[in-house]
Amino acid sequence: MSSVDLNLIRRYNVNGPRYTSYPTALQFSDFNQAQYEEAIEDSDRSDRPLSLYFHIPFCSKLCYYCACSKIVTRDKEKGVRYLEFLKREIDLQARYFIGRSVSQLHWGGGTPTFLDDDQIFDLMDTIRNRFDLVSDAGGEYGIEIDPRTVDARRVGQLRQAGFNRLSLGIQDFEPEVQKAVNRVQSYESTKEVIDAARAADFRSVSVDLIYGLPHQTLATIANTLRQVIELSPDRISIYNYAHLPDRFTPQQRINVVDLPSADQKLLILKACIEMLTDAGYVYIGMDHFAKPTDELAIAQVAGTLHRNFQGYSTFADCDMVAMGITSISQVGNCYSQNTKSMEAYEQALSRDELPIERGILIDEDDLIRKAVIMALICQFELQYADIENRYGIVFTEYFSEELARLRAMESDQLLIIDDEAIRVNPVGRLLIRNICMAFDRHLNPTLQAQSYSKAI
Repeated sequence: MSSVDLNLIRRYNVNGPRYTSYPTALQFSDFNQAQYEEAIEDSDRSDRPLSLYFHIPFCSKLCYYCACSKIVTRDKEKGVRYLEFLKREIDLQARYFIGRSVSQLHWGGGTPTFLDDDQIFDLMDTIRNRFDLVSDAGGEYGIEIDPRTVDARRVGQLRQAGFNRLSLGIQDFEPEVQKAVNRVQSYESTKEVIDAARAADFRSVSVDLIYGLPHQTLATIANTLRQVIELSPDRISIYNYAHLPDRFTPQQRINVVDLPSADQKLLILKACIEMLTDAGYVYIGMDHFAKPTDELAIAQVAGTLHRNFQGYSTFADCDMVAMGITSISQVGNCYSQNTKSMEAYEQALSRDELPIERGILIDEDDLIRKAVIMALICQFELQYADIENRYGIVFTEYFSEELARLRAMESDQLLIIDDEAIRVNPVGRLLIRNICMAFDRHLNPTLQAQSYSKAI
């Protein structure tokens, strides 16, 4: 990426969706259990596997940068109560999917390792008793951990509980940066966890970093990346820090004068891409890197890579059933999101009702646009014939206005448009969100600026 034109990147660095779904969650409106049930009945997907997601919202400490849905507490009894209701939701959801196998499972947060070992084993047993999980060799079973709450012994326990993939946050190893965001985490403790994961035969280790944090410089991020490369994780995500203190109250504790400028952030991102690609990692897209031997890189080459609320995935054919507060399911042609309120979550489940609050039914046009956006964001190439054969349209006629909008990007050499395909050039991969936005019929310019982060 040494040839990246920073002036070009600056010009395209506007706010826009990350396209973990299409339509995006901003389009969700009132939705209920009856609509969800109807979508399941209409989907006719009984032969397809499931992906399960469980949201564990608790954190013992507050990280100032965090924009996730979380409950900061040291009261372990809150976890006990939450698990009681989460198990009720598992019971209710499982009845819709009898006979369907589960090939992917993920616990996210919050901090799932807020739960103790007995609670983790118990919840996994509940899941196995209600759903048909495929074998360890055939399934991906992941958990997000905070290395500050896990030692080598606990890593071994997580493997015994049935997890075979580990995801952990690092963000930055620079002490001054860590102090500014209230997340002090040593290289040594992180290395202990990753070494323990390999010793326990975890199949994959992923780490998260953030660029644009207070006190970050080219020198400090280079030091962090050298240490991360030495740890040799299978996947690395480097997220753009979006400073939105009006929306995310914890960010008000970050001093805006300590943040790198927009130009500094671009230089930091450029350095990250260069260092990781020089170290042999493949740029998957949208802040994600993987070793060439990782399933994500292999799936991208094979054209089977997928994207959902968990990020990039190799399980394109799965319905995703998500449980816990705020979690979002994608089943058939609908998205449904659980309530964000713990009180409303408990009240619904006390009535033996799913705690669904918002969602959307996806119409034919949405399906077509979703397929286009997923192809571009996952493969960086779109063959018109793939869409035409699937949906019975003439691509250049159906998307004549969108193709016209892309001509300016073609002039800037972000992509190539011909009679058969759209192909994204290397610099265009950095701006893939901008390219996808051309196909988003729901995008509202006013809400766009208020609700989404910068593309870079």
